[in-house]
Order: sequence, then structure tokens, then C-alpha cells
Amino acid sequence: MSENAVELRGIYKAYKTGFMMKKVEALNGVDLVIKKGEVFGYLGPNGSGKTTTLKLIMGIIYPDRGEIEVLSKSPYDISVKEKIGFLPESPYFYDYLTAVEFLDFFARLFSIPQGVRRERIRRLLKSVGLEDRADEPLRRFSRGMLQRIGIAQALINDPELVFFDEPMSGLDPLGRAEVKEIIQGLKREGKTIVFSSHILPDVEAIADRVGIIVDGKIRDVGDLDRMLNERVSFVEITVCGLDHDLLKSIEGKAEVKRTLKDRTVLLVDGAENINEVIDYLRSLKISIESVEPIRLTLEELFLSEIKGKSK
Repeated sequence: MSENAVELRGIYKAYKTGFMMKKVEALNGVDLVIKKGEVFGYLGPNGSGKTTTLKLIMGIIYPDRGEIEVLSKSPYDISVKEKIGFLPESPYFYDYLTAVEFLDFFARLFSIPQGVRRERIRRLLKSVGLEDRADEPLRRFSRGMLQRIGIAQALINDPELVFFDEPMSGLDPLGRAEVKEIIQGLKREGKTIVFSSHILPDVEAIADRVGIIVDGKIRDVGDLDRMLNERVSFVEITVCGLDHDLLKSIEGKAEVKRTLKDRTVLLVDGAENINEVIDYLRSLKISIESVEPIRLTLEELFLSEIKGKSK
């Protein structure tokens, strides 16, 4: 049994648009692996190919070329679709239904038996914090509450693989925190979660791995810590006994970030300059207390990939 939930190999997809039916490439040779049980953040600017990728994985559209495996089968296999949950970015809710009626409607689409439906709906409402709103119509729900009931809907069939498209969009900090906790809870249950978001600090907080797609091509994919640690933007050096005259002598080599009593924190631009600065400090008999690289944030990495300057 494969350890991967999703495998895309050499995927190409183009659309014909406009009056002249001009061919526009959406995906260009995409290779992507999503592992079972991980939280995978899929990032890219608008029009980069994120939604097309998700539609292909869920078996909604077909690729022009390439191979796709989802849970070790074709994404067009009905048994695979039964194991997938999905929350789109802008879902439409039947707002005259109560929370229970709404979830029961989707449970019936999966032919879930009545007894199982009742217990699962109760459990899901509790897990998304809406147990006390079970009998209220959705029209009375706030944006955050609708997002949570949407998550419950995506889980009604107890899926192995869950897709969330911008699950934290439009939410306040409390709402985002609640959604993050729900996603982390799903991971603890062993589910595979794939989500896209433009709120990059949230992605950084909960994703195990990320993929970055730009203009239909995967620019980088892998373990988030590895990706961020590989790209050191600055290095902090903490030294002791650096007086005013010595400070002036290192101008141009390092920037003083802050001074704490007898300690000074220096900021060196770029890991490639660090050895030169350390050798210079040692030549001045300066005591070096620590050397600490400052890795990029996910937002900085994302922007550098879009601009094509990271590699």
C-alpha cells in the first residue's frame, strides 16, 4: 500500500478561452506528491493553477496528459470519491435549513444510514463548536459559523482525504484560530488535509509540507522547516565587550540590531558573509556568545518564488 495519498506525474492541462478559443495553459508538467496523514499547504498567486490541480485530484476534470493516483486508485473511481471531503472557497448554503438539516441533507447524498447519520451529525457539530446552534437556521450564522458548518459538511462522509480551499478567508483572528485547531484535530485523527490559503502565517503555523505553484509549474515543494531553513536571509551574532570605537570599526560589515547591557546583537546580511565577520571579530579579540541564522518567513519565501529570485 502506497504511503502517498496523492500522486501527480507529468500533468498538463490547458483551456480554450475567449471568442477565438485561444489555448491557455493552466498546468505545465506538474509533478506532486501528497503524503498520507499530513497537512499540505498548496500556495500560489491567483491564476497559478491551484484550483485546476484540486479539480484534477478530485476527478472533476481530466488532464490533457499525465497520470494521477488518489488513494492508490484513479480519481475517477467512485470508491475514491466516497473517501474525499471538500470545502470550496465560496460555498452556497441552503440558509433556510437548520445546521442539523443541512448536514443530514449531505449525509443522505452519501446514503449514510439514519442511525449513523444522527450520531455523526451530533459529533461533528460538537467538534466544530456548533452543538448549541444545532436547530438554528443557517441564515442566522456569522461568517465564522458558516465556515465551521462548511467544514462539518466536508467531513460528513468520514473522508480519508480532505480539501479546504481558503478555509480561513474572511475570518477574524478568533475564527482563524478555531479553524486551525479543527485542522490540527483532523490530523490527529490520521486524515490527510490539503488546503490553500493566502494567509501565509496560518499556513506556516499548521502545514507539515507546502507546495508553491507559479504559472502552472511547481516552483518548490517539501518539508516546510527544510524549505525555510535552507534560505537564510540574515545571521545574528551576539557578542560581549564591544565598545563604541569597535562598533565604528565594523560599520559596513554588520549592523547593530540591539544592545543589552554588555551584549551587542549584530545583524549580518547573508550567510555567505558570516565567516568574514566572525574572523574580523576574533581578530579584535571580541567574545562571540552566539551565532544564529534567521530563516525566511513563509511569506518571504513565497514572494521570492513568485519573483523568480529564490534559486
